[in-house]
Amino acid sequence: MSWVPVPEGSDFPIQNLPFGVFSRRGELPRVGVAIGEHVLDLHLLTTNGALPPAYWFASGTLNSFLQAGPRVWHSVRGDLTRLLTEERERAKVLPALVPLKEVRLHLPFNVADLLLFQTSLEHATNVGRMFLPPEPEREPLPRIWRHMPVGQYGRASAVAVSGTPVVRPSGQLRGGEVGPTERLDLSAELGYVVGVPSSPPYPLGTSAFPDHVFGMVLVNAWRAWDLMAWEARPMGPFLGQAFLVSVSPWVVPLSALNHARIKQPAQDPPPPGYLLEQDVTGIGVTLDVSLNGTTVSRPEFAGQYWTGPQLLAQSSVTGSPVRTGDLLATGPVGDGGTLLDLTWNGRDPLKLSGGERTFLEDGDTVRITANVPATDGARLGFGEVAGTVYAAVES
Repeated sequence: MSWVPVPEGSDFPIQNLPFGVFSRRGELPRVGVAIGEHVLDLHLLTTNGALPPAYWFASGTLNSFLQAGPRVWHSVRGDLTRLLTEERERAKVLPALVPLKEVRLHLPFNVADLLLFQTSLEHATNVGRMFLPPEPEREPLPRIWRHMPVGQYGRASAVAVSGTPVVRPSGQLRGGEVGPTERLDLSAELGYVVGVPSSPPYPLGTSAFPDHVFGMVLVNAWRAWDLMAWEARPMGPFLGQAFLVSVSPWVVPLSALNHARIKQPAQDPPPPGYLLEQDVTGIGVTLDVSLNGTTVSRPEFAGQYWTGPQLLAQSSVTGSPVRTGDLLATGPVGDGGTLLDLTWNGRDPLKLSGGERTFLEDGDTVRITANVPATDGARLGFGEVAGTVYAAVES
């Protein structure tokens, strides 16, 4: 138990200790850790001697700490657990505790590359049934889908912290017609944050995952399906899936999630050697997707077909390096991660207190949270990733 008060149901008990970047009025951003309703100023703890001297926490980004690697990650986590549980450390730590309500939260790390994967068999199957020509002799998936994690590169500059306004994007809707998207959607996902880079031209296997990936964030990779449909031939989606990717302000370390691993069914067919894992496991995360205050789905992350270690191996199989700050997004979780899934491409509108919805309208607010059961009956969370839709900017 922590001597810092942690309200019942808090996302941030002592078992979590997620990392983020915060600032107070008139001060520069710095690295902190969430505990209960407070953020712990790690830079101040290094300057007052409670933590060993380190340069990682003085800047407004986690990247230096991410690059330091697992030995440092585990050492700092152990030190923080000791400081927050041993009563004799209270006097040293109290000056570094800041109420969350008094701080501004920032994008926690500088994004190097954004890799947008599609790891949900349910979502991929739904999309195939909606849009691919029916072929009775096979399942409605692209033929490569079960052989490797499919994905695309996104625009790293589009990644923003939760709360950033969602301005309805404009673009080509169909031949010669330009205007605001009419099919704006959410995409409830999780993302893996790379810490230690790889060395080209050497690829990483799945076993390298804990040595290179620090933790996870909540992701909403907003989508404009009509822009995507028009631009996807012949090169695949581009601007319709890269205008804004919202992430939670807290990065939850993998070490806080390992207890929630769940064995997954065997993949069929077995993947090639570089994608094989000794134990194929998912993480028991339950997402909650709400639209204008009403929960519309609670997809389960443990059932995703492709795993984090496989995404990392796929990202580096050609020898192209992964870098500190790479964000590997999972794609929509389950079959409830998009309105496209929930309304079957607009055929079955959602009934909300404010009226029906097929896709997002101006003024709508989307809020995604997630929780993981802890070993002692508590729960861990990621905070939230939220955004409100605003009208398109007139050109």
